Amino acid sequence: MRPPLCLLRLSALGDVTHVVPLVRTLQRAWPGAEATPPLHWIIDPAGFRLLEGLEGVVFHVYDKRSGLAGMRALRAALPAQPFAALLQMQVAFRANLLSAYIRAERRIGYDRSRSKDLHGLFINERIPDRPGIHVLDAIGSFCEPLGLRQAEVTWDLPVPEAAREWARAQWPDDGTPVLMISPCSSHVRRNWYPDRYAALADHAASRGWRVVLCGGRSELERSTADAIVAAMRAPVLDLVGKDTLKQLPALLARADLLVTPDSGPMHIGNAMGTRVLGLHAASNPARSGPYSDRRYCVDRYDDAARKYLGKPASALKWGTKIEHDGVMELVTVDDAIDAFERYRADHGG
Repeated sequence: MRPPLCLLRLSALGDVTHVVPLVRTLQRAWPGAEATPPLHWIIDPAGFRLLEGLEGVVFHVYDKRSGLAGMRALRAALPAQPFAALLQMQVAFRANLLSAYIRAERRIGYDRSRSKDLHGLFINERIPDRPGIHVLDAIGSFCEPLGLRQAEVTWDLPVPEAAREWARAQWPDDGTPVLMISPCSSHVRRNWYPDRYAALADHAASRGWRVVLCGGRSELERSTADAIVAAMRAPVLDLVGKDTLKQLPALLARADLLVTPDSGPMHIGNAMGTRVLGLHAASNPARSGPYSDRRYCVDRYDDAARKYLGKPASALKWGTKIEHDGVMELVTVDDAIDAFERYRADHGG
């Protein structure tokens, strides 16, 4: 029986979503779950809440707050037999240190250009160095040292029927197109401004669209949603803080168009087949935008590079973030309305 593989990717939600196509690639290569040891995945609590139920995967949850004691507990919980390979898909020092507690014959990590925080000390093989590719494709290339290629990208996120029922109950399925706004990233300098979200939302409402707000339970998300609602003239359905991570994919799937900065919901919505109007200035949409379709993204990354770093985006190291105060001011309301109207032209509504 083939020794199992272990995947290590703790966070964030967008990145753990990017790992799911790799899981599907590995599962297609070794079909017959009843005769094949499952994949093991070391993940953080939020990622587990999103992906719990992913078939053929045994999750091991590591909470960074547990420190070294949690690392030792993880090692004790893992199979005694070394894994055939560890796919070490995170370069942060904590993840690198955690990987040392995982017994594995092969330890596959990132190429040198993407390595940091002593990553090279914890691995003995590297993925190919391909600059200029999307984060999902970089993660997908972790199967290549195993003799595989990720030629197909599929997600099939585990969404329970109860979560879909909850999402269906939030508004009637009456044919009205839905603009969903998930306004906050965990990186606050990537976030757009409430008055600008409100202006876009009012424009969509004037075109006959239903506007829905979604988001988590943090103080920032609540205050941002309150400011958007206060600035709007049109009615809005405010669901911020009302869903769970299991319900979020089902909720995003009901939107026709999702408006969001570079965030976890951007990538979860993309995985569910929803078109995304991404708002980019602090990060490069070619690297970390919605994987399947970036036609409706606003891209001011090059403008940000020239303004804040004094050089074009093409001259920056791939993956450079431009998270400066005020960088999202480069994304105007007209930019977002133009992207919205491009979507309408392509899809009607």
